[in-house]
Amino acid sequence: MPYNQAVFANGEFYHVYNRGVEKRSIFLTDRDYQRFLHTIDYYRFKNPPSKFSTRNSPSLKQRVKDEAILVEIVCFSLMPNHFHFLLRQVDEGGISKFISKLVNSYTKYFNTRHVRVGPLFQGAFKAKRIEDDEQLLHLSRYIHLNPLVDYLTKDLTRYKFSSYPEFVGLKEGFCQSHPILGQFTGMGEYQRFVLDQEDYGRSIKYLERALVESE
Repeated sequence: MPYNQAVFANGEFYHVYNRGVEKRSIFLTDRDYQRFLHTIDYYRFKNPPSKFSTRNSPSLKQRVKDEAILVEIVCFSLMPNHFHFLLRQVDEGGISKFISKLVNSYTKYFNTRHVRVGPLFQGAFKAKRIEDDEQLLHLSRYIHLNPLVDYLTKDLTRYKFSSYPEFVGLKEGFCQSHPILGQFTGMGEYQRFVLDQEDYGRSIKYLERALVESE
């Protein structure tokens, strides 16, 4: 997948997303999702070990310092045919480098495992800069509601392929959630903020689909 040519500023937050070419599924099995998660954890580092291994994640070996990573993953959601990230760029060009390495590595894995050739993702990824804290909060809610509004789960805490379980304290992961959770008194308040807006999330999803279909 080619680099996105947009200029990303260090310290700024961005909504980054893409979908499968021809709207095809990019995850066919739980193993595919898990591979993508390991690849996220590996390539967010500026200088990961030269050989990729799902058993050798750099996050298990070193403390994460700003100078050691390309991006902070604030939150994410993986869907059958697309992904969403909320990212903060740390290193110059970090977002483009991270996404390029992530999708190139995963595409090679996917094509080998599922006996196919050619691009897996639809061109260059899309990205939008987050303007303020209010937009940051609402985007995190939108990202976390995706599996619910697409009827992939009835309980967001049980959906293994998003950062929501991290945000409500059910598991540890690689997300830097403090820009979001720091604006709430606790995890419970954030959970209520997300779930109280289920109907809002459904209406936004329908609008998003209409816009995508018109592209």
